[in-house]
Amino acid sequence: MTVASIVSPRLMRIGGGAVEGVADVLLSFGLSKPLVVTDPWMASSGTVERCLAPLRKAGIAAQVFSDTVPDPTDTVIEAGVAILQSGDFDCLIGFGGGSPMDTAKAMSVLAAAPAGTKMRAFKVPAGADAAKLPVICIPTTAGTGSEATRFTVITDTETDEKMLIAGLGALPLAALVDYELTFSVPPRTTADTGIDSLTHALEAFVSKRANPHADSLALAAMRLIGPNLRRVWRDPKDAAAREAMMLGATQAGLAFSNSSVALIHGMSRPIGAHFHVPHGLSNAMLLPAVTEFGLNDALPRYAEAARAIGAARADDADQVAGAKLLEELRALNAELEVPTPRAYGIDAARWDGLMPTMARQALASGSPANNPRVPTEEEILALYRRVYA
Repeated sequence: MTVASIVSPRLMRIGGGAVEGVADVLLSFGLSKPLVVTDPWMASSGTVERCLAPLRKAGIAAQVFSDTVPDPTDTVIEAGVAILQSGDFDCLIGFGGGSPMDTAKAMSVLAAAPAGTKMRAFKVPAGADAAKLPVICIPTTAGTGSEATRFTVITDTETDEKMLIAGLGALPLAALVDYELTFSVPPRTTADTGIDSLTHALEAFVSKRANPHADSLALAAMRLIGPNLRRVWRDPKDAAAREAMMLGATQAGLAFSNSSVALIHGMSRPIGAHFHVPHGLSNAMLLPAVTEFGLNDALPRYAEAARAIGAARADDADQVAGAKLLEELRALNAELEVPTPRAYGIDAARWDGLMPTMARQALASGSPANNPRVPTEEEILALYRRVYA
């Protein structure tokens, strides 16, 4: 009998206005000296006040570290750890999209290590099970699921490698999931993070490490994301669709944290590291082709996913449902204006030159080994060539 190890934050507050309870969450754990980790836009636009104001009202003074960057780097983590160690903090709050949340989690992992340790010391297959301080996550996009996972992804600036870091040290203590924070997210980011969450759910469901608990979350997420992703793309103020997408994104995060992602994520991280393509967008570029690559190796699973998303009917045969899933993924990319790497502006010669490195980095991440059809390096290269065009 296979036994699954299930992890999740100790507390999750989910729903409109959840961020207003941030002080109550801290105080319930005996915490009162937070370092808020966010990004420059959240700070300059005043959006971070949605977190800071309730803290001030409760008499909690918070310091802000806002020097995070998209696709967080090891150098930013080191700068954050220096701030962390220079103050008297008892927790971290990651406020923003995946980058601030991943940064906060990585800061706590690195701060727990001996002085001089580099972030690459925690790259999978190494474990990152120790953390200096607890992390509370408040997502402002419906996509990454980082608020619910035991993962963080950090770029090694010396090698241009996006490193998957996994362990209990990266698992948040608590999460506040408030869909009202997503109303101002622009359409491109809405689309990219939405496809990211769909990819999380789909890969968790077809992964070789799938289990019944993760399955239930992945299917629930796909049932929410499938009918609502186009709605939030067309109408960013659609509150019901925003709420569904936010819950779906968190469920997808819980699903892949307790199962795994697979080949799409393995191939996506090097695209982000070398060409600075946003993570959700690079997933979207790969989603149809990589799904087709593994389709027949887990056809009943892909067919069930197609039905959950709403691409296939309940009485469709598996082969029909699988074909409809591919059709839906291609149609979704077209409607959400997902470019190919070529259309995104990536130079063909540079793409070709980096493909061998990207393929090796994808395999080294371990994610492709979870795919229903485990690829060789040559097959990954062929997929990169196909996706580019």
